[in-house]
Amino acid sequence: MRTSPTLRALNVLIALLTGVGLVVASSPAEAGADRATRWAKASSARLHPGVQAYTAGAQCTTNFVFRDARGRVYLGYAAHCAGKGEATDTDGCRTTSQPIGTRVRFAEGGSLVDGGTTVGHGRLAYSSWTTMRKLGAGSNACAANDFALVRVARADRRKVNPSIPMWGGPVGLSTAGAGPGTQVYSYGQSSLRPTTLLSPKTGASLGSTYGGWGWDVYTATPGIPGDSGSGFIDQAGRAVGTLSTVAIAPLAGSNGLGDLASELRYAQRHSGIKGLRLVRGTEPFSPLL
Repeated sequence: MRTSPTLRALNVLIALLTGVGLVVASSPAEAGADRATRWAKASSARLHPGVQAYTAGAQCTTNFVFRDARGRVYLGYAAHCAGKGEATDTDGCRTTSQPIGTRVRFAEGGSLVDGGTTVGHGRLAYSSWTTMRKLGAGSNACAANDFALVRVARADRRKVNPSIPMWGGPVGLSTAGAGPGTQVYSYGQSSLRPTTLLSPKTGASLGSTYGGWGWDVYTATPGIPGDSGSGFIDQAGRAVGTLSTVAIAPLAGSNGLGDLASELRYAQRHSGIKGLRLVRGTEPFSPLL
């Protein structure tokens, strides 16, 4: 669901329009460290969940903020955003990807005719697709583990705030996922959408997929190409998933998510990034819509 090149993205969009638990909370020490970190103010932060990320011309949306044991800061997005295959390729074990270290540009307001305003830079630090191709993985993971990390440039760390626009949070990481019928919230910034008025999304879970590696959700304004990677939080404000695909089943216009707890656990085991963890937002979760 990335947008590159333009014609490919438009074809995917046309297809869409035609019908085509438990909480892992931060430890007291980790929570204290987050509070002590000099994050930018949420109201003025240039880097946060929901900013656009351009990789080798492809545009996606970032999901959550992560840190490691050395204090380095990462923004997550979908692994297929750095993939070299077609926009419709969803099997991470069969599709090649840009190498680790590839430059990523963060932006706001990007569109089909304009790359938007650059707000920061980073480099690809981890890709589940690259890792699974190297190590091998089961079919469920290959289909749904669509998670990558971009390490924010040191000079841009002061611009980061971990809160999600509109909704606030995340307040932690859910390992129970989003049961059928439960409310979910997200924020996407596709370059195919001419306004950010439709960036906040709310809807409901349709249940788990791929043996617990994924979730199907339906939102009133579904995620479209360019929203890929967007973070989803549950009705308690806990991080639950990352946007991966547009689906025509079980409901046309529904979206497929990767289960964040599973994706993060895999990254913690295989990325080589010590102490990798989700950062909680500085703003309280507030489901206004």
